[in-house]
Amino acid sequence: MPRCGSQIILCDLPVRFDTYVGCSHGCTYCFARKKQDINAIKPNESVATLERFINGIRSKETAWCDWSIPLHWGGMSDPFQPLDAHYQRSYDCLKVFAKTGYPFAFSTKGKIIATPEYLSVLKDCNAVSQVSMISPLYDKLEPGAPTFHERMGFLPLLAKNTKRLIIRISPYAVGLADEVCSLLPCYKDAGVYGIEVEAMKRTSKKPGLVKVGGDWCYPVEVLRKEFAQIREEAHKLGLAFYSGENRLRAMGDDSCCCGVVGVPGFEPNRANLNRLVFGEEIEYTPHMKQPGTGGTFTALIQKTLGARYVREESYETVMDISSRSKTHLIAMGLLAEDSE
Repeated sequence: MPRCGSQIILCDLPVRFDTYVGCSHGCTYCFARKKQDINAIKPNESVATLERFINGIRSKETAWCDWSIPLHWGGMSDPFQPLDAHYQRSYDCLKVFAKTGYPFAFSTKGKIIATPEYLSVLKDCNAVSQVSMISPLYDKLEPGAPTFHERMGFLPLLAKNTKRLIIRISPYAVGLADEVCSLLPCYKDAGVYGIEVEAMKRTSKKPGLVKVGGDWCYPVEVLRKEFAQIREEAHKLGLAFYSGENRLRAMGDDSCCCGVVGVPGFEPNRANLNRLVFGEEIEYTPHMKQPGTGGTFTALIQKTLGARYVREESYETVMDISSRSKTHLIAMGLLAEDSE
C-alpha cells in the first residue's frame, strides 16, 4: 500500500507511491542511500495496491486520509527508470491512473516517460510532472541517469501531456544561483510552470554547515540570499517559485512545494506544521479527529510507549502536540535550536 512516514508533519503530499525499490540512476547524493541499497532494484508497489488505495482502503499509516489525496509517485525510487521497459510496473499503474482520473504528482529523471507508448497514456491522466535537474555540472554525479540536456529535450512533451510541469532543483548547492538563473529562460520556453528549490543536506559535519535536526545544512541566511535571487529571476519570467527548504518554506509562492495547488482535482493535505510558517490555522477533516488515526506519527516516536500512544490517539491530537514540541519544531527546521 502507499506509504506515509515522517514527512506527514510538514509535507502537503506525504503519501508516497513507489513502483520500484532501488534506482539505476545511481545518483551519488541520493537520500535513499541512507535507508537502502539503491543498486538492489526490484518491483515494489503493484496495480493491485494502487487500486485498493484509490478505492478508499487505508492502512494504519493513512487512516487519517478521508479524501482522494494526490499521491506522490516516486518518493524513494524513480518510477520511470529504464527497467520499466521490461517490468512495466509503472506503465501498468499509469493505465490505472488514466482510467480512474486519480490525481498524482510524479518525480523523475527518466526519459522513458517521454516515449510515445507512455505519453499516449499519460495524456489521459490527472498528473503533475516533476523533473529533477539542477545543472549539467551534476551529470557526473548522476552516472546512470539521462544527461541534463537529454532531460531538457523531453520537457516540452511533459508540459504538453500533464497538467503542470515543475522543475525540481534539488539538491541545490550554494554558489549555483547564477547558473540556475541562466537556465530559467530555457525552462520557460519548454512550457515549465514553476521551479522548486531545495538545498543539499549531509549526514556528517562539513566545513561551513550547521546542524538542523539530524542533518548538516547550509546556514539559512546564505540560502535565503541565493533563493531570493533565483525567485526574483523566476518571477520576472512568469515562473512560479517554491521552496522545498523547510526553514525557508515561506519564501515560496505556496507552502506546498510540489506545485499542485490550484490544479483542478488536486486537494493536498493542509493540516500540517507548515501552516504555522504562514500564520494559518490548521483545519482537520472528520477522520483526522477520530481516535486511532495517529498511527502515521509512529515514525517520529522513538520509544515504544510513545508509539503505542500515538496509534491510539487522533491525527489532530498528535499534530497539536507536535506543534507545541520544541524538539519537533527544531528537527524540522521551523525553530532555531537556541530559541527559548
